[in-house]
Amino acid sequence: MALVIKNGRVLDPAQRIDHVLDIRVDKGIIVACGPNLADHAEESDQIIDATGKLVIPGLIDVHCHLREPGGEAKETLATGTRAGARGGFTALCAMPNTSPVCDNQTGVEFLKSRAQATGVVRVYPIGAISKGLQGQELAEMGDMAECGAVAFSDDGKSVLRADLMRQALSYATMCKRIITAHCEDKDLATDGAMNEGYWSTLLGLRGLPAVAEDVFVARDILLAESVGAPVHIAHVSTMGAVNLIRQAQARGVDVTGEVCPHHLALTDAAVEGYNTATKVSPPLRTERDRVALKDGLADGTLTILATDHAPHTPEEKKREYAYAPFGISGLETAWPVFWRELIESGILTLHQLVAALTIHPAKRFGLPGGDLTVGSAADITIIDTGHREKVSLDGWQSKGLNTPFLGWELTSWPITTIVGGTVVMRDRQMLI
Repeated sequence: MALVIKNGRVLDPAQRIDHVLDIRVDKGIIVACGPNLADHAEESDQIIDATGKLVIPGLIDVHCHLREPGGEAKETLATGTRAGARGGFTALCAMPNTSPVCDNQTGVEFLKSRAQATGVVRVYPIGAISKGLQGQELAEMGDMAECGAVAFSDDGKSVLRADLMRQALSYATMCKRIITAHCEDKDLATDGAMNEGYWSTLLGLRGLPAVAEDVFVARDILLAESVGAPVHIAHVSTMGAVNLIRQAQARGVDVTGEVCPHHLALTDAAVEGYNTATKVSPPLRTERDRVALKDGLADGTLTILATDHAPHTPEEKKREYAYAPFGISGLETAWPVFWRELIESGILTLHQLVAALTIHPAKRFGLPGGDLTVGSAADITIIDTGHREKVSLDGWQSKGLNTPFLGWELTSWPITTIVGGTVVMRDRQMLI
């Protein structure tokens, strides 16, 4: 039985397609894309009427934390991938800060097999840069790349030793993989709970200075430049980091950066009231930083959007602000928040927004997908750009309830998610 999506506005930046078309899927593969395909559908075919809806390549998140193994109280591959599907994502890149750390071939193989058994979207492992995320000895990068790690990161920690980071950049390049760098100078950021500035002073919380991010962004760009390696800067949050990336690109350095929804939608003023759902690493910054991130997206300095989905248990997040863990549960609200901050305010065109969540991350991380090419896997997301919905925990799929967007009424939501031709979510309801 084939699947036909009819009358949708098919938008595929990779092929520069933006027309009302039908898409036909058979055996998990896109077999045709053109007008009036539904007119020739067989009686047994499944038909999805996408009239007035946006039909785009499945969204790809290159930065999320799925917690399994070791953190199953926070999230599992089953719940995390369902959260991804509900957010319109068909592929997730899982960070290695699990327990045990994903720093060897066994860890990569476990994640792949477990995701295959329990997940509902594609999961791509990111391997650790250093053994145990300790920053002292390189992990088994070659073995991990060979068995399926798509990138390397010590996310959650910076690699403090510059010599080790320089080696990692060289080795990753030899493996045809990219380093995604968490940039934070721990000597400057020790015990901080939020951005250093007016609000941290007012609220009596120890601050994390923006320069702690900027120093390591500059260092990792220079290290990558010195060995001719590509580097990707995770969760960019400061004006200084945007400027450093822009300047490096101007002199030919192969550096990219990603931006998360919470850094676009919120500032450190949101910490007033001590809602621990606003505690994230890097922290919510100032309005000046928020504007700089949008400027960086608008001028093409920053080309990738990611969630940094980081779920925690309610008990952990109910601690005092200074002692609660960092992290926001972001998969299920990412698209409408990006829409609010980037489309409704005119920062990006719709083509640019879709590209930043599909073809750009796919190309940068060497992933399949990101387009609707005939012959490719049918990973497809359907968006109702006019649908308004209040963020609530009704139907919430992640174990992590730590979202600062509860109660926000947002426009434009994923309504259908298709992974390899299988309809995982339809009309905002999970089917698997």
